[in-house]
Formats: sequence, structure tokens, C-alpha cells
Amino acid sequence: MFEVAARHLSFTDAGKELFITQSAVSRQIRALESFLGCKLFVRMTRRIKLTDTGSQYMQSIQAAFQAIAKATVKVRNSKDPQIVTVNVLPTLATLWLMPRLGKFTQAYPDIELRLITSIHPVDFHSGTVDVALRVGRLPGKVYQKKQPRIEMEMVDNWAGVRAEPLFADVLVPVIARRLLSQGAPLETPKDLLHYRLINTSSRKHAWPDWLGQHKLNYEKFKDTADFGHFFIALQAARDCKGVAIVPLVLLQQCDFRHELLCPFEPGLESAGEYYLLTGKDAAEDRSLRLFCKWVQSEAAQIRDLASKFIHETK
Repeated sequence: MFEVAARHLSFTDAGKELFITQSAVSRQIRALESFLGCKLFVRMTRRIKLTDTGSQYMQSIQAAFQAIAKATVKVRNSKDPQIVTVNVLPTLATLWLMPRLGKFTQAYPDIELRLITSIHPVDFHSGTVDVALRVGRLPGKVYQKKQPRIEMEMVDNWAGVRAEPLFADVLVPVIARRLLSQGAPLETPKDLLHYRLINTSSRKHAWPDWLGQHKLNYEKFKDTADFGHFFIALQAARDCKGVAIVPLVLLQQCDFRHELLCPFEPGLESAGEYYLLTGKDAAEDRSLRLFCKWVQSEAAQIRDLASKFIHETK
């Protein structure tokens, strides 16, 4: 009652907000003043104003009301699903992240994940994304000239962005076992001249740089095919349309990986890695902290299995 009257500086307007009469407000204020033993309002002919004591009392009450409102919001939010928006590369989402999300949801049913798939740089300053999974070069990190290039930009603006490494980007050629059984042997990288090379548009330097490591000129390989994403390139390799070159981590997660074969040992790590990216406020958000910890745990398992996987696909 007092807070409303003090805010309006009018018993009449306070009564309208509270759906009671002006006289009822006035009686309640007099009762409060009697209880406190001091005057809170100066009553004039057509208006009222706060006394010094009333003004101080109003400030204290408003601070208390704000604390109550904040506590109420916190309690209500703790009962509602917490939303984490994840921006992830399309093939990484399809092959690696999405098949695992059931485990996260089961462990944290109060956290709702919203996935956005994109290959474009992430803008953490737009307020539309909480965490991103990307591959690319880390600013300030030195890479060797002979390492395969990754031309993709991870973020628009690095200010306040934190990057945690997930796994290396190691390119491997893959061919369907069925196609190899019908075609020429692949004993050295030069034997790839007998096959069509499958490119992925988002990583246009993958084949040229891998072949360059083996002192081969990509321009001499006339039979090539281009596809939009690594998942489609993997499917094309499975369908015997040629030899694809893909990151090892994606091949590891492919359901039909055992239909494919890695004819050569993996080469150098690329000039860039897969990263978990978060904005500057991530440490303050419980849901985001839990999701990032879970992603790192899942990534650690993949790193441990990399060498074993290559042995199985030879």
C-alpha cells in the first residue's frame, strides 16, 4: 500500500491501481504511520509528498521488493528448462554430436539444447548462440606451411571468445572396399590417378594440399567430383563414385565406416583444429558449463580411439 502511494504521490491514483477507494488507502497509511510512530506523508490540499523519513523508507522498501522479484525469477527459472543454443558444423552435427545427445538429455533433463547447423563464422555478440563447434585456425597459433589449409573462419569477432580444443583435423583418403576390389591397386598415392577424386566444397584445399605432401600435383588429376558437405562426400565414396578425403574424426563416426577403407596412413595434422567456442559469460551459466564439460568428455573418448580405428580400416 505505502509503496504504491509513494510511487504515485497520490492516494487517489494508488486506490485506482489497487482497486480500492482513496479513503481506504488513506486509512491504511494512517494505520502504518501510527505503527511506525512517525509521519510518512505531508498532506496538502490537492496533493501529498513524502517526508524525509518517508523518502528513506521508500528507498528501503523498493530495494527489498527488487530482491524479492529477483529471487522469485531465480526460483521459477530453476524449475523451467534451461536453453543452450549450439551452432555446429552440419556433418559434425549429423555424425558426431546428434547421436550422443540422448545421453546428455538423460543426464540433464532440465537443459534444453537447440541446434543450429552452419559453416559460416559465428557471431557471439549477436545474442543468438551460446556455444559453437567449429574447425579452423586459432588466432596467434603458429602453423607449418606444409600443413593442409583450412580456409573456414570460425568467428566474426574474437573479442571475449574462449576456444577449447576438441580434436585434431587429420585428413584421410577413403575408398569403398567394393570399388577397390574392382579397380586398380592403391599402393602409393600416385595410384590415385586411376580413380575419381571426391572434393568437398567447404574444404577446397583438402585434396591439393594432401597430394602436395606426397609431391603430387592436383592439376594432373582430371577426374574429380564436388559435393557440398563431408557427409555427402562419404556417401559418394560408399556408392563407389570415387575416393573421398575427409577428416579422420568424421570417418570414425560414420555408420557405414566398415564399408570403407583407408589405403594410406594419415598424414600431417591440418593447419587448424576442431574447437568448442563460447562467449565471455559462459562461466556464469550452469547449463552452458555442464554442456561444455560433457562435450569435452565425449571428445576425449574419440581422441583415444583414433589410432585403433586406423588399424581397423586398413
